[in-house]
Amino acid sequence: MSSVAGSVLRRSARPTLHRAAALSRSPPSSSSLLSTSTSVSGQSGHVASGGAEVYTPAASGPPPIRVSMTESSGRGVFATRPIGAGDLIHTASPMVAHPSASLLHKVCYKCLRRRGSGEIPALSGSNDNVYYFCSEKCRERSKGFLEVESRLNWSAYENHCKERGLKYPFLVKRLACMVVSGTASEDCLDILQPDSIYPEMMREMEEEFELLKLAFVKATIEDALMAFLTKHWYFGVLARIRINAFRVETVGGSYEDLLTSASSSVAADSAVGNAIYMLPSFYNHDCDPNAHIIWIDNAAAKLKALRNIEADEELRICYIDASMDREARQSLLSTGFGFECNCCRCMSGD
Repeated sequence: MSSVAGSVLRRSARPTLHRAAALSRSPPSSSSLLSTSTSVSGQSGHVASGGAEVYTPAASGPPPIRVSMTESSGRGVFATRPIGAGDLIHTASPMVAHPSASLLHKVCYKCLRRRGSGEIPALSGSNDNVYYFCSEKCRERSKGFLEVESRLNWSAYENHCKERGLKYPFLVKRLACMVVSGTASEDCLDILQPDSIYPEMMREMEEEFELLKLAFVKATIEDALMAFLTKHWYFGVLARIRINAFRVETVGGSYEDLLTSASSSVAADSAVGNAIYMLPSFYNHDCDPNAHIIWIDNAAAKLKALRNIEADEELRICYIDASMDREARQSLLSTGFGFECNCCRCMSGD
């Protein structure tokens, strides 16, 4: 890897309790972040005569959250007004999503909704792969990247990933096709913090990159359209996906049913794919979170308050299964996210 790439991807330290803030950048305004594939609902509050906070639904109004710098964890998401327990704070559509390799024919190729009886098949030319869409709307929204993707022979790249149990390169493949088709910018993930890339990882990543690049070259994609497709770009995108990707676990049913389900467990059998989001990636971690992310029947992420949240309080989610004991949580956070958790629950020994 070039020295330029190394300077971008190697980080001397990882911020504690932080998932995805790009610390070297000036934080964008809350309004610009919230306008990116995000819809918001919330609750307002007032103080009753006895001094207790009373939470009442807000029919409409400004988003109840803002993105600001924290004291020690980079960017974070904060409440701009009281939010009630059980309230749906906001929803976010993925910037990039891809089905699990084992479910390509069982979920919508765009929104990851599980296959039912009314899907619309779309034939991918070069590999004779049939992908399914839950609606004409999803098929139309996939038209750009699918036209590019269907021109390429992905067998070598996909076999390489499947044999090694790799899932994130599929997201890179999807993003590359989106960039070539003009439906995404090559730097759309740059605002997210990259994971550390160590020398032992580079050989495998270089092999993945060469297979991806070869697929585009063999399909005679115009040089100008794939000028962005360099090793530096591939490493940078994969480094950001590695630490910011969410495992999408849908459970179906109604929103009320979902609130009482075990959908937040990382061990659930309901994972349908992986996705990258803008705003949800700015939520920091806590082993005793006040919010969590849920997926009902597709890749639209819904942020829900687990308890009453005060104005100016930081919203935090748990990156892992919160039911694990402290030792297991610390081990998983260290190996999977690169930090030691110092939240109140961990500091108390719970």
